[in-house]
Amino acid sequence: MTSVNPLIIVVSGPGGAGKGTIVDELVVRDEQLWLSRSWTTRRQREGEPDDAYVFVDRDTFISHVNRGGFLEWTEFLGNLYGSPMPAPKDGHDIVLEIELHGAQQVKTRHPEALLVFVQPPSRDEQRRRLQGRGDPDHHVVERLQKAEDEERLGAELADLVVINDDIDRVVGELLTFIGVARRRQG
Repeated sequence: MTSVNPLIIVVSGPGGAGKGTIVDELVVRDEQLWLSRSWTTRRQREGEPDDAYVFVDRDTFISHVNRGGFLEWTEFLGNLYGSPMPAPKDGHDIVLEIELHGAQQVKTRHPEALLVFVQPPSRDEQRRRLQGRGDPDHHVVERLQKAEDEERLGAELADLVVINDDIDRVVGELLTFIGVARRRQG
C-alpha cells in the first residue's frame, strides 16, 4: 500500500542501456506502479510498439510546453522528448523512464524523487542494442559518445546504479529498492 504522496521513481540511463525493457518488466511485476508515457516528436521506429511513446508533431509538443503540461522536457538529436504532468491512479507510485537531463529536472522539482541510473554491460553491447532497435548509424555514434558523460554524471546523481546484464536480477534489485523506499515513507 502506498501513502498519500506517491513515490516518483525515475529510471534513466544512456540510449541502449535497456531502460524500457526494465521498466516494462517492473510495472508487470509491481501492480502499484504507474508508468508515465513520455511524449516525443521523433518518428516511430519500425516495429516499435504504438505505446512506446505518445508520438506527436512539433507544434502539438510546443503547445503542451506552453500550457505547462510537462514535468520535464528536452531536445535530443533534433527531437523533443517530455514527461507529461503525472496523473497516476490512486494508490500508485509513478515511474518515469527518461534521459538524464530530464531526470535532473525532475530531481530539481522533486528532490524526494528516486533516481535509478541504468548502465549497459559494455559499449559493445550498447552499440548492438542501439543498432538492433534500428537507430541510424550517426545516432548510434552520437549516443555512444554521449554515454560516457551521462554515466559519470548519472552515477553522481543516482540513488541506485544498476548494470543491465541480467534483467531478472536488475528488476529484483529495483523492486527491493522501491520496497525499502515505501517502508521509509509509510
